[in-house]
Amino acid sequence: MTIQTLTKHYTTAEYLELEEQSASKNEYHNGEIIPMTGGTTNHNTITLNTALLLKLALKGQPYKVFMNDVRLWIDRDRFYTYPDLMVISDQPIYQSQNQTIVTNPTLIVEVLSKSTRNYDLGEKFGYYRTIPTLREYLGSISIRH
Repeated sequence: MTIQTLTKHYTTAEYLELEEQSASKNEYHNGEIIPMTGGTTNHNTITLNTALLLKLALKGQPYKVFMNDVRLWIDRDRFYTYPDLMVISDQPIYQSQNQTIVTNPTLIVEVLSKSTRNYDLGEKFGYYRTIPTLREYLGSISIRH
């Protein structure tokens, strides 16, 4: 006998409310909430160093660099996620009044690990490619430890 489990589907409002109370980060895709893996010290160091280099390289230009606490909404795929780094040209375009959710990155950087590499370069990159403002994606930084 096969036991069928039901997957609860959440509205975006339910997800955002749950995410405000959550101790960890979760992605949202078309009604499903997907837990994100935790970062390591190596992951954090690479993300911070890359953000610093981007900030210095873009100094005096109309770009803003955001790290992994800023959520990205991709309307076409009904997808919320937290890229490791995003660069936005000029001003962020927010998804409603919530200033922690942006919709217009120019550059997305993902720090890859063994556990996230295939997802980040496959399915997730497919979602990123639908963003009209996206010009570059860097997903080749890899953590070996």
